[in-house]
Amino acid sequence: MSHHQDDIEIIDRLSQKDKKALYLLYDKYSGALYGVILRMCRNQVLAEDLLQETFVKIWQKIDTYDASKGKFYTWAYRIAKNVTLNALRKPDLLIQNEELRVDTTKTILEPKPDFTELNGAISRLEPHHQEAISLVYFRGYTHREAYEEMGVPLGTFKSYIRQALQLLRESYKHELLIIWLLLETF
Repeated sequence: MSHHQDDIEIIDRLSQKDKKALYLLYDKYSGALYGVILRMCRNQVLAEDLLQETFVKIWQKIDTYDASKGKFYTWAYRIAKNVTLNALRKPDLLIQNEELRVDTTKTILEPKPDFTELNGAISRLEPHHQEAISLVYFRGYTHREAYEEMGVPLGTFKSYIRQALQLLRESYKHELLIIWLLLETF
């Protein structure tokens, strides 16, 4: 059975408001959509919120999806892009101060994320792991598009992703353990 056919069956279930179908689509496409959203807004917290909003819209608008007009990912990609663009177009929030004047200055509540450590951890991965992670999480490819791009079987590609994520988790665990040990000694 083709991936497209699998999607159609899941979408049929979703149109009947089957939450498990939404979870399946989320598992399959959230990584690629998150990569697209993050590249557009360059804010991890906002990207996570917009990804959630994207899947809420998918849930609400699934009846408008027409498989004869294109792939589900393309439709979901357009929703993610529009949700993100709409969020980026919103004017700055106006904050009222004690003097009842409107203050239009934005207060930065969180520092801009520093991806240096993540980039360093990724650069220590094997080249095929780096490429797999890059295709899915930074360039917005679906697993199907990515494995075709890499020219490897789907199972092999998925194991590359799984191995890379495990190595990144272990890398961070190790670094966090060292930091914790250093803090304990002081």
